[in-house]
Amino acid sequence: MLHLRKIKARDIMDTNISGLKLNSSINEAIIYIVNHNLDNIPVVDNENKLLGILPKVALLDKVSNSYIYESNINDLVENNENIYIKENEDGNIIKDKPYREIFVIDNQNKLKGVLTKSKYLTEQLNFLILSINSIIESTKHAIIAIDEEENVIILNTIAEKILEIDTKDSLGKNISEVLPSSKLPFILRNGKTNINNLIKIKNKKIMTSRAPIVENGEIKGAISLFSDVTKHNNLLKELEEEKDVSQVLNTILETAYDGIVVVDKDGYITMISKAYVKFLRLENKDVIGKHVTEVIENTRMHIVVQNGISEIANIQKVGDNYMIASRIPIIKKGEVVGAVGKLLFRNLDELNDLYKRINLMEKELKQYKGELTKLNRSKYTFKNIIGKSKKLIDTIDLAKKGSQTDSNILILGDSGTGKELFAHAIHNHSDRSFGPFVKVNCAAIPAELLESELFGYEDGAFTGARKGGKIGKFELADGGTIFLDEIGDMPLIMQSKLLRVIQEREIEKVGGTKPKRINVRIIAATNKDLEKMISKGEYRQDLYYRLNVFTINVPSLKQRCEDIPTLSYYFLNKLNDKYHKKVKKISDRCFNYLINHKWPGNIRELENVIERAMNLINTEEVMDVEHLPKCVLGKEYVRSPKRLEDVLSKAEKEAIIESIKASKGNKTKAAKILGIGRTTFYEKLNKYNLTDI
Repeated sequence: MLHLRKIKARDIMDTNISGLKLNSSINEAIIYIVNHNLDNIPVVDNENKLLGILPKVALLDKVSNSYIYESNINDLVENNENIYIKENEDGNIIKDKPYREIFVIDNQNKLKGVLTKSKYLTEQLNFLILSINSIIESTKHAIIAIDEEENVIILNTIAEKILEIDTKDSLGKNISEVLPSSKLPFILRNGKTNINNLIKIKNKKIMTSRAPIVENGEIKGAISLFSDVTKHNNLLKELEEEKDVSQVLNTILETAYDGIVVVDKDGYITMISKAYVKFLRLENKDVIGKHVTEVIENTRMHIVVQNGISEIANIQKVGDNYMIASRIPIIKKGEVVGAVGKLLFRNLDELNDLYKRINLMEKELKQYKGELTKLNRSKYTFKNIIGKSKKLIDTIDLAKKGSQTDSNILILGDSGTGKELFAHAIHNHSDRSFGPFVKVNCAAIPAELLESELFGYEDGAFTGARKGGKIGKFELADGGTIFLDEIGDMPLIMQSKLLRVIQEREIEKVGGTKPKRINVRIIAATNKDLEKMISKGEYRQDLYYRLNVFTINVPSLKQRCEDIPTLSYYFLNKLNDKYHKKVKKISDRCFNYLINHKWPGNIRELENVIERAMNLINTEEVMDVEHLPKCVLGKEYVRSPKRLEDVLSKAEKEAIIESIKASKGNKTKAAKILGIGRTTFYEKLNKYNLTDI
């Protein structure tokens, strides 16, 4: 049986984490959940000691019940001892926990980090893969294997020496380039196993066995185990010449690691390897000369001698263990003169246990990859694009046509026109809508980091690289869409690398040696004049043509000014909910200014202007000219003078409303806040018709 290696929590935890305080607000907790993607939030005191956890479920439940965002999280904190461990404890404990993460503390209960199940599984799987690679390298057999595309995926050191080829230059290449005479492609096609074939490679005599690699009934590759038997053939010649036959065979058997037994034509054991004797827990003197049925439980060696039929890879129980054994008749001049048996695996349980553990980890990794895919989903559809102008409707119709193709799309338009909104909608309207939608802002990522961000990097690719490497945005978007925003700000050196990805449809990680095929649809966007940049030598013309297969020009707000009222009321209603206001109308005078403004910032500027106006409105139900900024009015707006009594009454009414809000409806406290008596306070409530508040 396999046992998972012990690994301390501090060795695999993520330390880039901090906790919230008890007086933190609900709003801060929501931001924390969004930034960290955890199911629980650690809550600490001023000394960073872990006080408890705030479950995301509890937080969302409060939010869904209109919980006040400014309230603190104190009432939601739970003290769950099962969700944290000490940093020196065994990290394997997380595999039995029902949570996605557990928090790591020191002996003073101070928060040190977080251990996620995905990080733990990745570490254990990497260790298993390393162990399997060690087994492949430590075996005495030469091994070479190919995948279903006939590319070399395994080539151990012994195979490298026998074939006189370089492993680094061979891995990933087609077998026809590495070893033109290989028969593995035939195994891949016919799915048949070939045992003990003698071939000649570079004046060497090679004994090889080939078999298909099968998964769920489908052939996924082929593997060959072989050895150089040039010297063994010389020994066979000596045997044919009757030169010390017994001594030579005994020498081979004594040095063989595998379990081997030889019987004569009557089924009596004539030779057996030390490894097999040890497996049977016997002594050599108790075995030689005895009938095979007296020594090996459930053997069929005597049957193979009788019928002369080979038996390959049969399961046989010996004692409390299972083994996989092959039995081959020895034929001389057309007659069976004996048989050879070979033990392939000494404990089938270990093989099955290894398979089950790897299979379980693969399933859990697929689950976490599925959760990662959920995070990379598009949010908007064409229904979220507001407006009814002809220019906008024509643009939407064109975008819908483009979404039904698999061509690259270039979205052009001024800043703030909604290019990203169109990218989301195109993806959601395409056949790739069930795939990931990954966004990359080319202008926001430093030039020196852009390559590793787009294509990922291998473990140890550069100083400071994350252990185990990192997956890139293109690989995350495999099977879906990648949105390259601000494509006009991409450095020239990265433009050439992006061009290669588009042409070859494959990526190569930073520090990697093996390219990976990807299936990604590119949507790019920019507010720059790429053709002008090409003429200045600032943008590659060939990349422009690759991206500009299907072009969509998003109109500016000034080009569709008839949509300004619709958009204004859309933002007004959204901000009413956000700021708890009751503004019902925008005045005609206000719309005159909004429609005549040039809107250099387009829809984003309009939304900001409406939001600014909403912040200036107190209890009014109409947005008017006085709420608009100077940039929209074109000059400083002069308000009409008002009666002092009206101004004071309005201020007094607003002060009363604010005091009631601050005291959460407690009229006595509200009166104290204002510094007036309860009788006076109630008189003013009646005066301003505020008794129902």
